[in-house]
Amino acid sequence: MREFAVPPVVTVPDEDNTLTALWDAAENHPSAVLYMRSYDDGATWQDVTSVQFRDQVVAAAKGLAAAGVQPGDRVAIMSATRYEWTLLDYAIWAAGAVTVTIYETSSADQARWILEDSGTTAVIAETAEMAEMIEGLGTEVKHVWTIDAGGVEALNALGADADVDIEERRASRTTADLATIVYTSGTTGRPKGCMLTHGNLLNDIRNIVPEVPGVLYEGARMLLFLSLAHVLARILQIAGMESRTTIAHADRTRLTAVMPVVKPTTLLAIPRVFEKVYAGAYQKAVDGGKGHLFEKAAATAKEYSRALDKPGGPGLGLKLRHKLWDVLVYKKIRAAVGGECNSAVSGGAALGPELGHFFRGVGITIFEGYGLTETSPVLSLNMETALKVGSIGRPIPGTALRVADDGELEAKGPQVFPGYWNNDAATAEVLDADGWFKTGDIAEIDDDGYVTITGRKKDIIVTAGGKNVAPGPLEKILDAHPLIAYALVVGEARPYIGCLISIDGDILPDWLSRHGKDPATPIADLVEDPELLAELQEKVDEANATVSRAEQIKRFRVIPVELSEDAGEITPSVKVKRHVVMEKYSSEVNALYDQARVDDKS
Repeated sequence: MREFAVPPVVTVPDEDNTLTALWDAAENHPSAVLYMRSYDDGATWQDVTSVQFRDQVVAAAKGLAAAGVQPGDRVAIMSATRYEWTLLDYAIWAAGAVTVTIYETSSADQARWILEDSGTTAVIAETAEMAEMIEGLGTEVKHVWTIDAGGVEALNALGADADVDIEERRASRTTADLATIVYTSGTTGRPKGCMLTHGNLLNDIRNIVPEVPGVLYEGARMLLFLSLAHVLARILQIAGMESRTTIAHADRTRLTAVMPVVKPTTLLAIPRVFEKVYAGAYQKAVDGGKGHLFEKAAATAKEYSRALDKPGGPGLGLKLRHKLWDVLVYKKIRAAVGGECNSAVSGGAALGPELGHFFRGVGITIFEGYGLTETSPVLSLNMETALKVGSIGRPIPGTALRVADDGELEAKGPQVFPGYWNNDAATAEVLDADGWFKTGDIAEIDDDGYVTITGRKKDIIVTAGGKNVAPGPLEKILDAHPLIAYALVVGEARPYIGCLISIDGDILPDWLSRHGKDPATPIADLVEDPELLAELQEKVDEANATVSRAEQIKRFRVIPVELSEDAGEITPSVKVKRHVVMEKYSSEVNALYDQARVDDKS
């Protein structure tokens, strides 16, 4: 059993909580700009200082208390990422309560389950439609406020004359107290409520901030657009507070307009976002007849990044080529994200070394990390002094990781949750008596402590011939193709490995135009298109070259529609619901092997 542990660099005092840094900033750094807030969809922004934010938090917290919210009560937020989400999160904590997160895209059934399971007593919804849905669920919720209908102002007014001591409530919360319940997005079964304490969150982030001083620091600007219902965005929200990094919340559909105004120095995103940026840049080059030049520039960026890890670094010739492409290509890519971004944090899924080296070579170093909701979430991270592109980094300080005999990665540290809300049986399945958490991921740890994830334990495919195949590495290579939205490798109890491919509807029209086809052609009419299949086959061949013959994809089929969250095929954290897709497109899966039987007979 291979194990690697890193000692903590910070010990969190027992009396601290997630509000400690805010109160410290307001007292000792009153002019520090914690947030940039927009009232006009990102066209203009106003600074919010630590004192201003602290006062807004207290005002909303007094309103919650006046409405009857008691320390330990659960209060839910159902909203897209916006300034008010963060404000209300801190207000709930200041009232001594516990924040329950609900994705803004959640269905009525999902919301009902979360509210009933958590025993939530009050909800803050973003829109009137969300509020109406919540009120119609018939749960025990006593209060519903609507952000778009002046919900924050209503709370402020309610608490204006309230006889409540928010300072006493704030100070009463310790590292042992529950801060939030975050429900897993549920790729299988009912979502489980992960209990995270103030200590879980603080131990996680306070042991990260000192390791990335060039990313999180006072004066840095972070653009936050991932859902705050996801714990990855949430921990970066706390990281901003702990480091006094300025955070700007943005609608992810308006990033192109927002980035040049905010000019972020760092971004938080999932791999899918970086894939889209790469695909968009490539597509723009192709449309301008410069696709071959972009390919050369991309190859140079990757070569340059890899050379940075070698003794002596890049040679003179490579440096000159890199400088040329920087003027012609890389500078334009950086300009697309505001012009001042030199780093990004990626999590939620494996990024892949090709994209990692590309962006590093362009001048945007992506610090890829790994974790789960149950671990607050970060367990490992590539850091400024310890970076290995293609890995998920080393354990963060204070964390131990080990690979069990069956290949499963296990974790231990102060960020590991105490258990699932109201579900002792599920807790016992993942936490042993010594505090080791079973991640469910298959991993490898090298001699220097860098971790590589090869797949989910439950996703391992066992073919009819008894071969164990991890679909993740193959899928990640395929997903990097601009045309491919999602790839799903299949083959459980089948004679060979196959693959379902979902086409990216945003990229498809340009591809159709370049190939002399009607750009409005639906995906369903292209599943047998020879040119499309030939291009996809090239990417399949590339993926196959990385694995043994028994693990190679023998056949693939194009799904007639793009997989989507609305159809229940993708989670809010942009993961494929494998079991749903397999069932929904069982005919396509069977067709992969029906053809084989025809071939065998012939």
